Amino acid sequence: MWGFEHYGMGWGMILGWLVPILLVALVMLYGIRGRTGKPERSTPLDILEARYARGEIDREEFLKRRADLAG
Repeated sequence: MWGFEHYGMGWGMILGWLVPILLVALVMLYGIRGRTGKPERSTPLDILEARYARGEIDREEFLKRRADLAG
């Protein structure tokens, strides 16, 4: 009565729940990390270094502001 005909139901239930859970996890991970694949971080020092690299501020201003951020 309870033979092999119910064996497939177990795997179907497992896959039926596992696939959506994995999809939700992947969407959340993509949302957290963004499109670049690395976590976004923008500390004040990172912003200052980016401005210096783009040439928005000169070396003296960079060093002064970096010293202000350090403490």
